Amino acid sequence: MAGLDAALAGVTRWLGTNILIDTVRITLPGTGEPVLNTETGQLEYPPGEVLYESAGAVVPGPSTTEGLLSSDASHPWVQTTRSKYVLLTPLEAPIPPQNAVVTVVQVHDPQRTSLIGRSWLCVDQGIASTVEVVRRTALDQNRAGESP
Repeated sequence: MAGLDAALAGVTRWLGTNILIDTVRITLPGTGEPVLNTETGQLEYPPGEVLYESAGAVVPGPSTTEGLLSSDASHPWVQTTRSKYVLLTPLEAPIPPQNAVVTVVQVHDPQRTSLIGRSWLCVDQGIASTVEVVRRTALDQNRAGESP
């Protein structure tokens, strides 16, 4: 498939130049018990190991506004909802493991600074494919006040 890889190299370069223009961080959740932050009144987990901090993008996933996932569809009520997002990183980036935490560290557009400080959870390890131009990882946005 060397011919196909060579043909897709231009697409990969274009994505890196035009789409993967923000800085994202992927960390493993910290281990240990949470500690009470007396200033905020929130429980804070210890910091985790940084796996990757470089070029990337967080974009809405398919049907973000049309459908929210339930953690258990067999319940007669929805306990929690899930927001579908996708992390895009270069192929050279490590494959994020399930439950890794993704944050946006820097944005290219000053009007999008509200993304800084949000966090997402990798709902599964990165999506694999035999033909790739960008690495995709399914995400679920952490809710305000929740810690990973």
